[in-house]
Amino acid sequence: MNKLDLRLFRMLKNHKGQFIAVSLIVIIGLFSYVGFSMAMTNLKTTVNYYYDETNFADLFVELVKIPNKEITKLKKIDGISEISGRIVYDVPLVVKEKDEKVHVRMISVNPDNNQVNKLYKVKGDLIKDEKNDALVIQMFAEARGINLNSIIKAKLNGKVKELKVAGITASPEYIYLIENAQTLIPDLKKFGVVFISNKLAEDSFGMQGNSNELLIKVKNKEDIPRIKKELEDKLDKFGVKRVYERKEQLSNSMVGEEIKGGEKSSKAIPLIFLGVAAVIISVMISRLVSSNRVSIGVLKAMGYSNAQILIHYTKLSVIIGLFGASIGMIGGTIFSGFMAKMYTTYFFNIPILKAKIYPKYIILGILLSITFCIISGLFGARKVIGIHPAESMRPEAPKTGKRILIERINAIWKRVSFTQKIVIRNIFRSKKRFLFIAIGISLTYGMTMLPLTMTEQFSSMFTTQYGEFQKAEYSINFRSPINENNIIGIKELINTKEIEPKLEYPFEIVNGWKDKTVVLVGVRTNTNLYGFKNTRGDKISVPKTGILLSQNLAKSLGVKKGDYIKIKTFVPGREDKKVLVKDIIEQWLGINAYMNIENMQDLFVDRGMMTSIMLNSDDNVKGKLKNLNNITSIQSLSDISSGFKEYMKFSIFSIGIMLIFSGILGFAIVYNSTIMSINERQLEFSSLRVMGFHKNEIFSIILRENAYMTIFGLALGIPLSKFFVYGLAESFSTDIYTMSSYIAPNEYIITGVLTIIFIVLAQLATYGKIQKLDFIEALKNRTV
Repeated sequence: MNKLDLRLFRMLKNHKGQFIAVSLIVIIGLFSYVGFSMAMTNLKTTVNYYYDETNFADLFVELVKIPNKEITKLKKIDGISEISGRIVYDVPLVVKEKDEKVHVRMISVNPDNNQVNKLYKVKGDLIKDEKNDALVIQMFAEARGINLNSIIKAKLNGKVKELKVAGITASPEYIYLIENAQTLIPDLKKFGVVFISNKLAEDSFGMQGNSNELLIKVKNKEDIPRIKKELEDKLDKFGVKRVYERKEQLSNSMVGEEIKGGEKSSKAIPLIFLGVAAVIISVMISRLVSSNRVSIGVLKAMGYSNAQILIHYTKLSVIIGLFGASIGMIGGTIFSGFMAKMYTTYFFNIPILKAKIYPKYIILGILLSITFCIISGLFGARKVIGIHPAESMRPEAPKTGKRILIERINAIWKRVSFTQKIVIRNIFRSKKRFLFIAIGISLTYGMTMLPLTMTEQFSSMFTTQYGEFQKAEYSINFRSPINENNIIGIKELINTKEIEPKLEYPFEIVNGWKDKTVVLVGVRTNTNLYGFKNTRGDKISVPKTGILLSQNLAKSLGVKKGDYIKIKTFVPGREDKKVLVKDIIEQWLGINAYMNIENMQDLFVDRGMMTSIMLNSDDNVKGKLKNLNNITSIQSLSDISSGFKEYMKFSIFSIGIMLIFSGILGFAIVYNSTIMSINERQLEFSSLRVMGFHKNEIFSIILRENAYMTIFGLALGIPLSKFFVYGLAESFSTDIYTMSSYIAPNEYIITGVLTIIFIVLAQLATYGKIQKLDFIEALKNRTV
């Protein structure tokens, strides 16, 4: 080992505290990069493999009824490689608890599982007894304790049917098990999927020789738009409701958005942490070079070149980079496996996991870390070039001092205590250090705000959707449209405070070349069970004519208030209509359009028809309506609320991780800056000791300086956190949900308190440095 390398390791030993603190930031940067990148790649690979294995459909068609012989003819459409018909109905499940309302989506399958959207067997067998066997989706079975050979009772077309559970299965269509886009959060005990044979489905629902859904595989993905258009034309006479692509399929869309979010995090978080680490390393080495001025002069006098000494100091930053990268990559790789497993098991229902280590992320991580550290090391050590051997033997001339502005205001300055004057002078004479710490604290504040806001965002999204926007305590959905007069019968069965009809149909809404298939909702103009607000926050009513579009739908179609859009109807005998957009409304969950129910009935169905009822009631709604045959589901606000609370338990882990990351960031910035400040000011502190200052009083001076920086940093952090949250909302809003960039006042306070805690911990860690300072030695030597 040469002498310079030996000196390098001595420097590392003497500054091990700073070395560890800045290494922690590099570790987090690489941990995030490798962890998120590998986890998301593994998740994406697993999902694609799972889709291939299960022959997941490219196109989905919902219609009223189509004879199976007509399905065979559709295979002749150029580009279709495979097509399967099936029967799908939502039905109630009979459970022991009288007041509990559970419903399942009953889907017909071929007993040999030879179809589009094959089932993935988890336990048990496939359907053998076509009249009595059923397969239950895994997450629902686990949530309700349904085992192999259990007997479940479902109401098929009004009749209770006992089904033997022959197998527990998974389906590519229900990786994320939710009922519809408005639900968002899975309620695994209240909604599930059960697969039965085609024969049993046909007999139970009166669909002999017919299907009401089609699953299609295509030969070439580029042909999908043409095939979709051709299908819409050919299926019009069979009451086609909706034709949509795989990317619009709800479960696939949710998985895709999660992967996109993870990929964005894998890029943004490492850049922030490595950027901060680079600045700290640069400042740290710069201060080190200044304090080693004499040593550097001696080295030059001994014949070492500028390049050799530059490399010597840059090696320090490279060691930090390699050390941080090694720990970060090992931790990130282990974390990626844990994260992928957590996604496939707890958040999604994917029975397989294709996980492996990707060397490209490890290599890129090392290159990224080394690049940041070399640049910061060279930048920090650049002062080496300007040090001349002869001049370096003399103490460095002290910086020119001058009176700061406040000193010139004698009326104020004479009232400031001696200690306070030291603090103020040091702040104004070390502006760069002051700004560096303040910006670091503001970054910590912004990073701490993000996980807290994410929790609040989801909570706010939920409460706004199911309290201010959708006000109905119960939503009762019918298997087929019925007349509004049935409301009278419902009111005779239960005591209601408010009750209103609702009409829901899927339509394709077209604006120029842009189109979107969404559920159009018809409600009364003076509805009390919906609270419509336009994007300016003004309360509005549903217009007698025209249409209201949710903000996400309007954005997707490029539509604004006053434009005309075309509604393409799939209802037989009805024509497409051009409708005026009366306003754009706020809707945080889902993507819908709204019309006056009577106007919608006149345009697209028959007068007086409805598909569901909304109501508010204190009565036993579920218990009293459970025997009505035409009801497919009863959604209650309390059920959705309990499902949301369960989901939020999972988010505590990720919030905790983010808070730890933010804490380490703030700790490292304040700790390193304070240690550097102490090292630079040893002579000043020694002089104060000679004047009679106690060590704790000197430490209090540092605390006061950092307190001013903290206040300034927190003030900077408020607009920075707003920027972060706005960027988060813009990046993570999807067609399914819209994130708000609103930050509640209490979040500012909580974030501020947490940031201060991180800073106090860093300050306590520097207390020992003051206690160990050899003040007498510092007075003997001007340099260290």
